[in-house]
Parts: sequence; structure tokens; C-alpha cells
Amino acid sequence: MPHIPSPSYSITVRVEIENRVGMFAQMANAISQTGGDLGSIEIVRVEKGKIVRDVTVNARDEKHEKAIVHAIHKIPGIKVRRVMDRTFTSHEGGKIEVRARVPVRDQEDLSKVYTPGVARICNDIKGDREHAYRYTIKGNSVAIITDGTAVLGLGNMGPFAAMPVMEGKAMIFKEFAGINAFPIALNTTNTEEIIRTVRNIAPAFGGINLEDISAPRCFDIETALRQSLDIPVIHDDQHGTAVVVLAALINVSRLLRKDINKLRVVISGAGAAGAATALMLAAYGIKEIIVCDRAGAIYEKRKKHMDKYKKLLGEKTNPKGVKGSLSGALEGANVFIGLSGPNVITSEDIKKMAKGPVVFALANPEPEISPEDALPLVRVLATGRSDYPNQINNMLSFPGIFRGLLDVRAHGVNEQIKFAAANAIAYSIDDDELHEDYIVPSIFDRKVVSAVAHAVADAARQTGLAS
Repeated sequence: MPHIPSPSYSITVRVEIENRVGMFAQMANAISQTGGDLGSIEIVRVEKGKIVRDVTVNARDEKHEKAIVHAIHKIPGIKVRRVMDRTFTSHEGGKIEVRARVPVRDQEDLSKVYTPGVARICNDIKGDREHAYRYTIKGNSVAIITDGTAVLGLGNMGPFAAMPVMEGKAMIFKEFAGINAFPIALNTTNTEEIIRTVRNIAPAFGGINLEDISAPRCFDIETALRQSLDIPVIHDDQHGTAVVVLAALINVSRLLRKDINKLRVVISGAGAAGAATALMLAAYGIKEIIVCDRAGAIYEKRKKHMDKYKKLLGEKTNPKGVKGSLSGALEGANVFIGLSGPNVITSEDIKKMAKGPVVFALANPEPEISPEDALPLVRVLATGRSDYPNQINNMLSFPGIFRGLLDVRAHGVNEQIKFAAANAIAYSIDDDELHEDYIVPSIFDRKVVSAVAHAVADAARQTGLAS
């Protein structure tokens, strides 16, 4: 639950107010007393002895919204005519649409973009399918694929309920990177069926973004598609998260003047994000990484609650074979990275860490420890939320990564590309700008996408993945 009013719970209340002195002040006071954050006020119309206004208020949650409306309703001389939830309103009719890039004003235009002229383009592409990148949307399009089994922090919501998130992601692709992204929610959770479906639709796209697919199935799906397709396939919940976490750690090491490879890192969560982050940090050179799941520290040859992916984590991390609980693993650690769920560590756990601890509590919306509890004890705090400094958000990575891959018609993705993206994000902040509350750039810093795209394109060329 958000602790402060948020635009996520924003309502517009249409009120009919008796036209006499002090009425609006009473309403504003009632909203303030209830803990609401008063926003814009607009006059809809003036009637005889009455004024109709639309009043926008931010609340903490749906229960708080109702409390605010009730407080307004109780004021004599004010009548609540209508309440509109602005978040729901912004989704009405969907958030994206398809538009024509070429005008069709007359028969001459039609004959070029459709039959008979389009046949010439079809024959050209049949002769050289690489021309699809030039003459179709393929060169600037990404498919966002989900089965809705791991939506945000909500869990298995199914394909229909996953669509608002996929549409939002498509908006971000377009707004920040100019990429046409199409949300495709599949009505199946069968791994082989998902793989087969994505293979079959791949010709229309220059890249595949897997999204909100539960672990461990997401690992099998991504691996199979990478092996069989000649376009980049990225499961953003894994690699987008890992790239931004690595960028934040690079900047922590710059800020604290510590060798990043000598940091002792403990990760809570061995799902998609936790596993990918651990493996990427290990590949980058960080030697002491301990990943913990519900059964505690993962180590080589652990027997209980293991699968082939956790076995790989045991082989690639935890070189000292630390066993036991998350709390025990944190003793002497420099960095805690939470990619699990709410309230898994306490203030006492942070006190066990090394001097000047760094805590990334990234579970969203409820982090692994309350930021209010962590802040007095840590040197650096990052969360997945926008209402605290240092928001670790995949938006910093995926638009620029796909922009760079599409620009060079990459036929895959590798670790060097992801490292290049992380460094580009990190070094978009100059040394003299780094601060405990500023280790990652703003998601609205437009230069980040460009920097990441250029770095990714260069890495793809240097490693032979550019076409």
C-alpha cells in the first residue's frame, strides 16, 4: 500500500457547490483533513446559486478514495454528482492504436500502397527476405509476448488481465525509442505451444520481448527461441532488471570508490529477475554472490528445492558454499538486492551487514523492507518505486537496448551487449553528479535511451551480431 497519495489513485470529483463565501475552503479543508492531495480545480459551469466544479484529488488507495468522497459528501451545501477514477479513465478504449504512415487520399495512392502496386514489393521480398527490413514494419517492430502468469507483483492474472501492462510497455517503446511494439497475450501456458506460436509470428518482427511469464518456464521459452530465431529475444523481467541493477552497482562502486568485483552481494529471490541478475553480476566479475530462496542460501550440491536453473546458480555463485538462512547470509555483506517479496529482511539484518551497507529493496509495490526502516541504517537505498530516490526501473534499459539492436539488425543478444547497456546507463551520470540519492538516472532523462542504443549497436558490431 502506498504511504503517500499517488497519481495511481487519482480521482476527479464533480461537485455542485452552493455559491456562497467559504464553501470551497470547507471542501479543501475536508480533503486535507482526510489526507488527500488536492490537485487541479476546474469550473464546469455556473448555475443559478450554484457552481459545478471538477476537483482532482490524489489518494493512497481505493479505500482512501472513498473516505475522501465521503468527507466531501458530508459538507452541507455540497452535492457530489460524479466520481471518476482517472487511472481507469486513462485506460478506456485501450492506450495504443495503429496509424498509417503513408496517406491514402485517392485511387493513385491506393494503387501504390495496396493492390496492384504492392505485388512488386512482395516479389522483391520473396527474392531477398532481408528487404523486409526496408519495405515493411519489421525493421522497427517488437512483439511483446506474455501468457499473463507473472504480471507485475500481482502473480498469475491470465492473458486478458495482462493486457493493460503490455499496452503500457508498448507505449514506452514508442514514446522513448520510437519503436512500434505490439502486445500479444497468449491464451495458453503450455511451454511448447508458446515457443511454437512465437516462432510462427516472428517474421513480422525485428525483436521479441518476453514479458511476465513465470519461472522456470520463462527460461525454457527464452532459450528455445534464441536457438531457433534469427532476431533478438529478450525476457525483460530477467535481463532488463539485471542490466539496471548492474548499472546501479557500477555507480555504487564509483560513489564509494570500491572495486565492484570485491563487493559481497546477497540476493533474495531465485526467480526470473533474481537468477538473471546473479548470473550477470557473476559474468561481470563479481565473485562473492549468494542467492537465497525460500529454503535459504543456494549452494553447489544442495538437495532440497532445487531444479536445473538453481543448480546452475549453485555452480556459478556462492564460491565459499555458505549455507543457512537469508539473515545469516547477510552477515558481513556489502550489498543486499531484493528481487523477491515484501518484508523478508529486518533492521537487525541490515545491522549485521558490513559498514556502509547498500540495500536495493526492489519488490514492488511492497519492498523487502520498509524504506523508512532501512534509510537510517544504510549508505545507499534503492527501490522499485517512484516515491523514493533511486528507482530501479526496467524503463532505463529495454527501450535503448531494442533501439540499438534494431538499428543494426542484430540477429541475437549476448552478455557484452548487456554489459554495454549497463555501463551506458551508469555513465550517463557524471562523477560530480553521483550522490547517495542519485545512483541511477531518471527514467525521463531522454539522453539515456540514445546512449544505451549507441553502446548496444557498437557492442553488437564488435561481437559479430550486427547484420
